[in-house]
Amino acid sequence: MKKQIKYIIAIGLVLITNISCKKEYLTPVPPTTVSDVTAFDTPERILGNIRGLYSNTKAGAFYGGRYIVYGDIRGEDFLNETGNLVTGADVWSLNPAGTSTNSVVNLWAQAYYTINLCNFTIEGVTAKGPSVVGATLTANYLGEARLIRALCYYSLLQYYARPFADGAGSKPGLPLRITPIKGPGSSDLARSTVAQIYAQIIDDLNFAETNLPLTNATAELNTTRAHRNTAIALKTRVYLSMQNYPGVILEANKIVSPGNTPPFTATSGVPHALQPNIATVFSTFNTTESIMSFPMSLSSGDNPTTQNQLAFYFVRNLTNPGSAEYSLNPVGIIGDLVGWPNADARRGLTFFNVATNKRFVNKYPNGSPFLDYPPVIRYSEVLLNLAEALARTNAATADPRGLALLNAVRKRSDASVTIASTTQAQLIAAIMLERRIEFLGEGLRNNDLMRLLQTIPAKGSVPAKAPTDQGYIWPISATEMSLNKLMIDN
Repeated sequence: MKKQIKYIIAIGLVLITNISCKKEYLTPVPPTTVSDVTAFDTPERILGNIRGLYSNTKAGAFYGGRYIVYGDIRGEDFLNETGNLVTGADVWSLNPAGTSTNSVVNLWAQAYYTINLCNFTIEGVTAKGPSVVGATLTANYLGEARLIRALCYYSLLQYYARPFADGAGSKPGLPLRITPIKGPGSSDLARSTVAQIYAQIIDDLNFAETNLPLTNATAELNTTRAHRNTAIALKTRVYLSMQNYPGVILEANKIVSPGNTPPFTATSGVPHALQPNIATVFSTFNTTESIMSFPMSLSSGDNPTTQNQLAFYFVRNLTNPGSAEYSLNPVGIIGDLVGWPNADARRGLTFFNVATNKRFVNKYPNGSPFLDYPPVIRYSEVLLNLAEALARTNAATADPRGLALLNAVRKRSDASVTIASTTQAQLIAAIMLERRIEFLGEGLRNNDLMRLLQTIPAKGSVPAKAPTDQGYIWPISATEMSLNKLMIDN
């Protein structure tokens, strides 16, 4: 029962502190129970609560593994190799086995658990932060908490609610919890609309942009702790999901240098830029391309547990067998040798296993205990978000700045190719193809299909799933349904 209701029990009764290791900025130790009255009484305790927000967001059931995996395997570019329901075979087949299935229950629980942590932290830091850590750190910490809360709500919308494009956000969304639940019996809350949830997400990210620091103290912290540009980058993703293309353009232009000539860089805050070699992004985790990633370490509790790790799902190479739950679909994007030529360096981030005659994503090559940093958002996504928004708002022709941004991403990995779209439709199609290539194995395919209200293509033995079909979005968690008397299922 404790496991079932953990996402509505306040972690505010837990003080999370740090340990001495490479990931000391984020890593908790086994918690020490303290009164929520004193959880924010010292700078160390306040910082401990902030670290706990990141630690729970990067849990294996959420951004440390499963959320990213589900975003890929719902699309058409992966084939299931095991049929194991524990590792998402029902997610891949677009047929989650009811409201009690592992994927449906555990993702909902971990995300709402983290939301409650954010709400508890926001309340505590607002009350005690000014007198304990001063105005500047109080603002920074509140910005971090609200950014993480926004990320959690956005993530939930991608699976449990209709896309914004279906009725302009008028369909049932999620229970919008913005105050902490500190005990059982307080979980009754009706669903807000999709538009209301998105409005809260944007409000949180706007607050974060204003209150987060321009930069953090080190390159590692600029990747693993939020700063101003993190909030701006995430807003480009959110606005894209709302089909608010002027919003994407407004936000992206804050962190993408003007004009149509690369290199495109962020001219204030953290100096984000594409790395010359994309492989560097997945081997040196704290480059300026990685706007936000979650760190992993050897410390107990600071890496994904069994059957959650990205490499466990995606990899079967000579040095790291993983479990190879999902191979690349040979008739998916990997098979498009015209749109994705062999000379493209991103093909080097896949591995062909001669023993099985199958190809696998190899962006996460480290063996057990799987310490690769799960990516949240990269600068290449901001560039392609901006390119798409420009393309969709310029109906007269292929938008020249959008085309230049697209080519900057493509030519980074294949200098021999220059995309020369001449119409709006051609440019949009080229951008959508580029997204499938660039973010393969990073969990964005589901988001792209959903935000455009597109049919999820067929793959292997799984038929296509139209937006009107059952299973296009997930059912609501059975645990939520049992605890929240005002909740209605999808």
